Amino acid sequence: MSAAAEILDAPDVAETADALPPALARIYGQRMDTLPQDLYIPPDALEIMLDAFEGPLDLLLYLIRKANIDILDIPMAPLTRQYLDYIDAMRVENLELAAEYLVMAAMLIEIKSRMLLPRPKAAEGEDAADPRAELVRRLMEYERIKLAAQKINQIDQAERDFLWVETFVEKGLIKHYPQVNLADLQAAWQGILRQARLHKHHQIAREELSVREHMGIILRVLREKGGYVQFETLFDPLMGAPALVVHFIAMLELARERLVDITQTEAFQPVYIRQAFNHEASDGIE
Repeated sequence: MSAAAEILDAPDVAETADALPPALARIYGQRMDTLPQDLYIPPDALEIMLDAFEGPLDLLLYLIRKANIDILDIPMAPLTRQYLDYIDAMRVENLELAAEYLVMAAMLIEIKSRMLLPRPKAAEGEDAADPRAELVRRLMEYERIKLAAQKINQIDQAERDFLWVETFVEKGLIKHYPQVNLADLQAAWQGILRQARLHKHHQIAREELSVREHMGIILRVLREKGGYVQFETLFDPLMGAPALVVHFIAMLELARERLVDITQTEAFQPVYIRQAFNHEASDGIE
């Protein structure tokens, strides 16, 4: 039908040069005064038009909006007449398609009949029931859902408006360990003290302790074990609280002189000690 419409609606070229009547159409510059006998109109053209509606409510809403009718005050007679005209056209081409529309047609005829009958008097203070109320409610609900669906359809959708792109991102090759702060050392030291209290002996003895000597002991242990050594393993609870204090001071002194590195794998994990690679412990410390 679109080809026929273009032929019929084609503007006529000015024909002032001759006295011939205006041509019906012109195709590639040639006059056409009569319609071709073999003009083909697809038999399913009407069905294609009707398939544009998604259901009887969609068709009703189209008729209401086309006629600029207030949905809260629907004139049932003209609306039912127009609706039945569409139904008749649909039944000619596709009875199965018109099945669900017939239910709505019966409903419209019922509403129209109920509006022609006298309405029973409502109780005092109540309004008489409008036969169109249920239809209006369904139409308004359908229109809200349809508008919401249109808004959702306008949102960009994957695989329709854009495609997902996946790319391989190599994680950092250099692993950065968190820095050890004072709170981490304090927590580790308090754990050592708690272990020392469990093995405390009530003995009174005079003992002279050397920080330099304990520095050498720590370096010797680190060289023997190699690599990282857990902080707690460098302290023997049997040494007693005084020796543990000196041992801890010796470790802090080694760290201050950058002879050992103190680190941990991640936050709140065990603390590790290792001998610094850029410094070699001197024999004088030992």
